[in-house]
Amino acid sequence: MLESIAARRAELDARVEELARQLEEARAEREELAVAEKVLRRLEDPVPAQTRAGSSAGAERGQTLVVPHREAEMDGTELPDDYRRIWETVRSEEEPMMAKDVCVVLDLGVEPRVVEPARGKLRRLAERGWLRKTNDGRFASDD
Repeated sequence: MLESIAARRAELDARVEELARQLEEARAEREELAVAEKVLRRLEDPVPAQTRAGSSAGAERGQTLVVPHREAEMDGTELPDDYRRIWETVRSEEEPMMAKDVCVVLDLGVEPRVVEPARGKLRRLAERGWLRKTNDGRFASDD
């Protein structure tokens, strides 16, 4: 009986070691993904935070905003294609939309890897005056 207990304990010890190794690998991969996400977000909108807040410092250094601040005469042609599609989708709806709803209408999928970048673009459009963000986190057009 003691032999079977010792054998089972050895099996479980080996399993614990394997699970600990797998957990460490998963944590390392999560860290790599977080770094990759941060890099992709910077590539998506490489404008410094102070420029996004409305400072003209970026323009003085020759940088241009990926999504310009909206002025009255702008009709959306100034927006990059993906931002324009999102803006037009929200404009076409009578009710404010969630990021997931926009992704469904655009047939992009509803996985977080798709919805989160779309939410970032919606926020950027709201920050720059193309859309407005409601208190419940939805996005609407004033047009």
